[in-house]
Amino acid sequence: MPMKILVVDDEESIRFTFRSFLTEEGYEIVTAKNYEEAVTFLAETTFDLLFIDIIMEGKTGIDLLRTVKKGNPNAQVIIITGAPSVDTAAEALRHGAQDYLVKPVRQGDLLRVARFAFRQKQLSDEKDRCRSNMEAIFKNVRDGIITVNAQMGVVDLNDAAMRLCGFKKEDLISGSLETMISGCGGACVDVAKEILSTRKAVELRHVECHLQNKNKQIVSISGSPLIDHMDRFTGCVMVVRDETRLFHLEQNIKDNRVFDPLVGVSMQMQKIKKTIKELADVQTTVLIIGESGTGKELIVEAIHAAGDRRDGPLVKVNCGALADSILESELFGHVQGAFTGAVNDKIGRFQLADGGIIFLDEIGDISAKMQLQLLRVIETMSFERVGSSIADQVDVRVVAATNRDLAEAVDYGSFRKDLYYRLNVVQLKIPPLRERKDDLPLLTNHMIEKFNRKFGKKIKAISSDIEKLFSLHSWPGNVRELENTLEHAFILCNQNVITVSHLPLEFQNQSKAVNNYKLLDEDSEAQSIEEALEKTGGNKAKAARLLSMSRRTIYRKIDKYNIDG
Repeated sequence: MPMKILVVDDEESIRFTFRSFLTEEGYEIVTAKNYEEAVTFLAETTFDLLFIDIIMEGKTGIDLLRTVKKGNPNAQVIIITGAPSVDTAAEALRHGAQDYLVKPVRQGDLLRVARFAFRQKQLSDEKDRCRSNMEAIFKNVRDGIITVNAQMGVVDLNDAAMRLCGFKKEDLISGSLETMISGCGGACVDVAKEILSTRKAVELRHVECHLQNKNKQIVSISGSPLIDHMDRFTGCVMVVRDETRLFHLEQNIKDNRVFDPLVGVSMQMQKIKKTIKELADVQTTVLIIGESGTGKELIVEAIHAAGDRRDGPLVKVNCGALADSILESELFGHVQGAFTGAVNDKIGRFQLADGGIIFLDEIGDISAKMQLQLLRVIETMSFERVGSSIADQVDVRVVAATNRDLAEAVDYGSFRKDLYYRLNVVQLKIPPLRERKDDLPLLTNHMIEKFNRKFGKKIKAISSDIEKLFSLHSWPGNVRELENTLEHAFILCNQNVITVSHLPLEFQNQSKAVNNYKLLDEDSEAQSIEEALEKTGGNKAKAARLLSMSRRTIYRKIDKYNIDG
């Protein structure tokens, strides 16, 4: 698009000459003989360059220059004069003229100043575009932006910074970032000081801002030094980003990942997960009760991962697998020479768990002596190594687990009542798999994915016959039995779907028994139950498993058919 030029001169010969020279260069030319005519054209068209005679009838060229600059600051103006003087040149430049030409005007001079003026116009327009874009970004961006000079004075800040940091317009009067900060930790002041001293970029993540009359905010602050075109350090710019929602979202995701190993959506499992969340940060003992294979170890791992001790150790001890003498040394450690074979000092599990959690599995199997020692440790959080008289102090959270009924053990006198109460501050009872069969499909899919990764296979599902068989099975071994069953099937299966033939022999026999049992009349049903009892030596629980029915059902049918049991 050709550049538009307005030539204003009361001499027609000048107007004609300028039109001729400039038209040849491809410029679009409009001419005016006085101020009034020029103003009329200015109202209709935006010109890039104006040549204005300084002396005209009526208002002067300086008057027109003022009018032009008021309406279009980026318009380039060249003053034409027949009698140049320092005063007129200075006045013209002071009011924004780019240059001036002396009459008579030569073509070369005219084209030179025109080309230079157009370059200046392009630079001014580009500068304005950049400034407008920056102002729009500065105003509309959701991040707070604060610019500070080398003396910690606030040069500028946007609306988002005022909202996030609680600044007010009147605070800018003081000019100092340090005096503007109030009611928060002042992290942005620290960032600015570090940048001003090191002249390097700084970034802080997840900073807590405690503003008055506001909820806690989580922000990230990043700052960089400001360097001008002369490579001089002039201050810094900081960006404050509100990450409160993102932070809480990340925390929720982390919290949910804690429960990934606890597969299940049944009401029992939802209740357990809810309880774990509630007690995760409470520094109290926890007693986990559940049958063998229900996943008690996964529960303690979830408690550890969800709580504020997650960065501390999780030390596990199987109390039922160790004799008293060995267990005492394992739990509390020993000193050199404490007993035969103690050639070095040994740190016990309680010491290793300092700052974290110790998991005492099978707690119901320990002796009365160990129960007493353990009670004292839980009460005082101090102990003595075997062979030492010096007490060691620790900060440990105790989580215990058992598959026994400890309350019944207390009644029988085989477990200390005071230790039971110490351990049973919060009790988590893990339901057996037979009581949460709604979770079977999820558990099965979870294990299929797990074993696909382990064995490098691409098995997609189990057959519908297995689904029915699994739903009827009583699962005495709980989740561990399900896992072992599917691992056995994975080893044998070389197709996409696991079938009954891939299951252990016990399940294959159950499948046949179930299929035969469905066809039985009452007489045959009674006979089938009698045969199952005979095969199992009168063990009703085993007979029930063989027939894939619950113990309650087999007892009911034994009564119904008057079978001798």
